[in-house]
Amino acid sequence: MPKTMKKILFIAAFFATIQVVAQDLSKFKQLREELPTPNTYRTASGAPGHEYWQQRADYKIQVELDDVRQRIVGSEEITYFNNSPDVLTYIWVQIDQNIFDQNGYSQRSQTGSLGEEISFWRVEGMFNSENFQGVCNIKDVSYKSGKKLSHTINNTMMRIDLPEPLRPKQYFSFDISWEFNINNARKLRARTGYEFFEVDSNYIYTMAQWFPRLCVYSDYLGWQNKQFLGTGEFTLPFGNYTVGITAPADHIVAATGELQNPNNVLTGEQRRRIAAARRRSDTTTLIVTPDEALKNEKSRSNKKVTWNYYAENVRDFAFASSRKFIWDAQNVKINQKDVLAMSFYPKEGNPLWGQYSTKAVVQAIKTYSKYTINYPYATAISVNGPIGGMEYPMICFNGPRPKADGTYTERTRNALISVVIHEVGHNFFPMIINSDERQWSWMDEGLNTFVQYLAEQEFEPNYASQRGPAAKIVPYMKSDKSVLEPIMTNSESIAQFGNNAYGKPATALNILRETVMGKELFDYAFKEYCRRWAFKHPEPADFFRTMEDASAVDLDWFWNGWFYTTQNVDVALSEVKATYFNTKTMKLEQSNFNAKTDTAQSFLQKLFKFEIKSDSLALKNNQAFLDFYKNLNDSQEKMVEQGYYLYELTLLNKGGLVMPLIAQINYTDSTSEVRRYPAEVWVKNNDKINKIIATTKPVQQFILDPFAETADVNTNNNALPAIITPTRIEKFKAKN
Repeated sequence: MPKTMKKILFIAAFFATIQVVAQDLSKFKQLREELPTPNTYRTASGAPGHEYWQQRADYKIQVELDDVRQRIVGSEEITYFNNSPDVLTYIWVQIDQNIFDQNGYSQRSQTGSLGEEISFWRVEGMFNSENFQGVCNIKDVSYKSGKKLSHTINNTMMRIDLPEPLRPKQYFSFDISWEFNINNARKLRARTGYEFFEVDSNYIYTMAQWFPRLCVYSDYLGWQNKQFLGTGEFTLPFGNYTVGITAPADHIVAATGELQNPNNVLTGEQRRRIAAARRRSDTTTLIVTPDEALKNEKSRSNKKVTWNYYAENVRDFAFASSRKFIWDAQNVKINQKDVLAMSFYPKEGNPLWGQYSTKAVVQAIKTYSKYTINYPYATAISVNGPIGGMEYPMICFNGPRPKADGTYTERTRNALISVVIHEVGHNFFPMIINSDERQWSWMDEGLNTFVQYLAEQEFEPNYASQRGPAAKIVPYMKSDKSVLEPIMTNSESIAQFGNNAYGKPATALNILRETVMGKELFDYAFKEYCRRWAFKHPEPADFFRTMEDASAVDLDWFWNGWFYTTQNVDVALSEVKATYFNTKTMKLEQSNFNAKTDTAQSFLQKLFKFEIKSDSLALKNNQAFLDFYKNLNDSQEKMVEQGYYLYELTLLNKGGLVMPLIAQINYTDSTSEVRRYPAEVWVKNNDKINKIIATTKPVQQFILDPFAETADVNTNNNALPAIITPTRIEKFKAKN
């Protein structure tokens, strides 16, 4: 090959490489490397594939709550169904109670500093953590009426070695018995535990992660047996639960599922009240009244009763038990299906809980059913106890209470409403749309917080939501990058968990709905994702792909910027060039406004310097104008007659995160309009663009993001002429 040809090919290859690199660095590049390759289990559209599979685990559990020693003693039969195409030689079981093991990963991996001051509460917590003996004692693992199973416990995971390989379409049943001490949740914070009331020597038990549970085995990860360290929550398969809970006879028990033996554990009057509550959707009905709860508080029955529950197609089971419970209920219809919304709370929760808890449960069920899928279960429960907020199928634990004298602030009221909506909402994310919490917290917390915001706004107008609107996330987005992680970060590696797992993804989805896609397209696609993955195990790619597939909107730039980077939105309007038709000289003339050197007054002077009214007599008698005018077609003549203004806006993407442009145009006649441009305005140049805006009347000012809907972290560079924000001193002087 001639040297000249080789040189040409080398140069061509060099520039082709540069082009590929440029494309890879583009903020609009497609997420091909980041997302897994589609297959027969998960399609490129984001839907489950024709060979999608998932495992199943059914439980038969008997558990006794020891109210004297604060202990749990239980036994279970687990039937595990291998629906995978793989042959399994062992299975993994989660023993989350072992998080309290002083020699375990969770305790030994904790870090922190004393600082200049340390609270007594924190010191007490440290000592309680070190001294609490709450490790789960596995007493027996066996099968077929007592044959022992080889098993190995590794911190919060237990491997059970199968006596023979478990082949596809086979199932295996085995038994586990265990016991452990229950933690005082006020002294040793966890997602489970008891609260002791000294005034009447009673307890509220909110029991979660209380039994050995199967890990998920999936097509995308194999066994999800990542150790439970405390932040990353739980990944569980679906199954049917038959559970008997033995408790003191004067306790009231609330649990996942439907009560199977009400005649044995409830009075005739309580059963009649429940029947009445099922007929009422306008107000709550008391099942256990405050007076009856107070009577129970004083009781000390030596008898025990067993509450039998059954729950079909759920991924977990939790319960609460106490003498102190007041119990109310209200029916809510979801697509002609009756759902009984209920609350259980001590007298210390009133009057706040009686007024708002069940109402918030009802609101959550209604709103989430509208935007996701219809709530499929028969009950939805909110329990007041020592846990600030934690969720399980059909039941959740929530903390806010009024002061001792019964009064409460609006902030406490809103805290209760919000936490109840949020935790009930978790029935949908991840209890039904069953994402991997141990890996991706945002897929349950972020999506849930987003719909929580919609539910709060439907609960009452102008509800003071703490997360959702774009402006709420700005302080986090503009903080030091060294303390930020992308949303696509493992749960245990996130420094600012609330902002990263809850706030930022919720805000991103709100912006996606309100600004990028529009409500109609977003709502359809979001609902389609929920429909596709209800009672299945979605991964991030399934969500990303479905949102695009169901809307025909390319969102790779959005996922890349909001979910894979720590960039923020900071779009600066750096310069405006004004161009006018000067019909006196038949040419275009320009006036530039520079943000650094010109004032608002000089900008207007430049603008009006070139404004020529086309209806003036001098202009109409000008022969040059007449010669120019007669060569215009009808549309051009109309344009000259009415006046035509062109503005070239220079925009800088300082934050790195590309977003749609929203520009408010304030005219000199005191009118204004808002124009919206898609994020694709940045597609040819991600850092700097010039945007031409045509108007039929002169502009006084341009303002970007006028409604604070893109989370722009610096609004000081959003307007020309600039909007001068008064200093605190100037504001003080103005008041005085």
